[in-house]
Amino acid sequence: MKTLEKYVAFDVEFNTVDEIEHLIQVSAVSFENGQEIAAFDSYVYSDVPVNSFVVGLTGITQEKVLTAPKASEALSKLKSFVSDLPVIGYNAHKSDLPILLENGLDLTPLYALDVYETADSMRDNKLHGIKNFQLKSLAEFFGVAEKNAHNALADARMTARIYEAMKDTQDAEKLLAKQNEKSVTDDANPFAGLAGLF
Repeated sequence: MKTLEKYVAFDVEFNTVDEIEHLIQVSAVSFENGQEIAAFDSYVYSDVPVNSFVVGLTGITQEKVLTAPKASEALSKLKSFVSDLPVIGYNAHKSDLPILLENGLDLTPLYALDVYETADSMRDNKLHGIKNFQLKSLAEFFGVAEKNAHNALADARMTARIYEAMKDTQDAEKLLAKQNEKSVTDDANPFAGLAGLF
């Protein structure tokens, strides 16, 4: 797994009407050395009625999007927030990156890691017992779940925290492997127990 010390995790929410996806929220969190150092969150203007399923899922109402900045303004601010940092997301190839691209922002060149794909690669040996690979399920598995899942800011935070938990797991495995190597080496040396006595 790629190790990033400084990066931005992002997420978007959208309203699908007549098979067209309308951007309604963009959010991101900046992490450095395992800690959140900044956050960006904006609803996005849309005059397309927000369907009841989306309202129930995200809590984003028609009023919130009618009074929000237009996509060009919100995405310009997101672009400034991201700057040239590596970007991570959760299954973002499927919808988030294409929706941003449709609205004029291409984060693909900065997209450094997909947390869903990384989790999927850990499925067989490190994620035993996980019920599914939804973002919230994975966040619960690692003990980093937010209460308001399906809000873009909460989902961006969970994406970053899952990634940090995965890094911790990887670091622990490396340390364990190093300790195991050391104990094998020490066992092979009959004088290892006398180290430091002379």
